[in-house]
Amino acid sequence: MSELLVVRPGPLTTVQDLGRRGVAHLGVPRAGALDQPALRAANRLVGNAPDAAGLETTLGGVALRALGPVLVAVTGAPAPVTVDGRAAAWGAPVEVPAGSVVEVGPATAGVRSYLSVAGGIAVPPVLGSRSADLLSGLGPAPLTADGRLPVGPRPPYRDRPDLVPLPAPPVELVLRLRLGPHTDWFAPSAVDRLARDGYRVSPTSNRIGLRTEGPAVARARGGELPSEGMVLGAVQIPPDGQPVVFLADHPTTGGYPVIGVVPAVDLAAAAQARPGVPVRFVLLREH
Repeated sequence: MSELLVVRPGPLTTVQDLGRRGVAHLGVPRAGALDQPALRAANRLVGNAPDAAGLETTLGGVALRALGPVLVAVTGAPAPVTVDGRAAAWGAPVEVPAGSVVEVGPATAGVRSYLSVAGGIAVPPVLGSRSADLLSGLGPAPLTADGRLPVGPRPPYRDRPDLVPLPAPPVELVLRLRLGPHTDWFAPSAVDRLARDGYRVSPTSNRIGLRTEGPAVARARGGELPSEGMVLGAVQIPPDGQPVVFLADHPTTGGYPVIGVVPAVDLAAAAQARPGVPVRFVLLREH
């Protein structure tokens, strides 16, 4: 089994796979890669199964020394990729010789890049996943300098694509919103204004939730709800009236009213929306 030595951990780099499923009743969030299509693409490029664990970087990239020869691929937020300081391909398989340093530089657009290595990051699974959960503390801690990451056996050779197309990071984040369950907690005009008014991504966003800045959503009722179950994509309205879209590390319960839920398929774009990017909610009305 090979290893990767962390030379530069970056601002926040975590091990992520496709997350924990079926454990919300234990109070455990799903966790997992925020941009799952990007992780799936990186795994496909190196011949891994779609749910193999890779690395999720945040804005600043990561640098790793290969202690044995490895095959890697970087997708997600576009970023310069180098091997021992020489330019290498982004979005394509890259062979890294033993002793060489592969570096993912700062993202030139978007927020989160994904580095997959053939064989996957083989840290021990917790509740069926190798993902780091920053809210509950489950899974491996964020990377630190001089840490070591085990790499699983390289999978049997299979035809690998030279390129997996992915959408560019959004210049406007469009989130569809299925209304409910607490629309009666808001003023009659609040729902229509939510779709009409402009918002932007707040710099306080993180893996728990995409926070927005813009006109406050006006409530019709005061107080708080008893805590109840929360789902991925739920849009909570806290007392300041600024919508929060729950992402992979969200709490499993909450007491602020939920005005609606964003379909999970829209959340990959949310993972790549930088602070200041405009946000527009599009209402999905049931007929």
